[in-house]
Amino acid sequence: MPAPDEAEPAPFAFGSAIYDVDVSDPTGELVDRAGMSQADISDISELMRALGGLRDAEQKLSEASLRYMKLNQTDMRALHFLIACENSGVTATPGAISAHLGISTASTTKLLDRLERGGHIRRSPHPSDRRALAIAITPTTRRSAIETVGRQHARRFIAAARLSTEERNIVRRFLDDMTTEIALGDEPWATSAEE
Repeated sequence: MPAPDEAEPAPFAFGSAIYDVDVSDPTGELVDRAGMSQADISDISELMRALGGLRDAEQKLSEASLRYMKLNQTDMRALHFLIACENSGVTATPGAISAHLGISTASTTKLLDRLERGGHIRRSPHPSDRRALAIAITPTTRRSAIETVGRQHARRFIAAARLSTEERNIVRRFLDDMTTEIALGDEPWATSAEE
């Protein structure tokens, strides 16, 4: 027990240091840092911290919008697809939704049943294909989606608009490269849960 005039030490808090490569991978098991200066390592760790901060902020906003709309992520992705179809003048079908989400026909049917019960979508006959259904988002759900996820996407656009063309090209190249690096992974645990 500490003396009365000694304060109990605060628990260690990583804060943004959790994204530092020297904290995440101190032995170089994952990232070979040979030939890199300490300044480069620090700069890259700061970039990873910024990406982590963005991911955390997006996750919090996403969770808040899901709670607000009482939907899950797949539901929200489907609704975003329906809004994009509507904005583009494309008739959305269950098959197109299934392909976009990468889920089975049976899972798509369950998804659409759930969204229809919740008053989020309408099914109607397809205007040009008698065998298909047309799926549309309801006006109320469209408005809610715009006010939540839509505003989140608009803030990204505003941040990107503050960059110069050259800066946007650099950021785009970096994000495309990072996406390629992540997508190249052939880890067995990274396969889709739904087949």
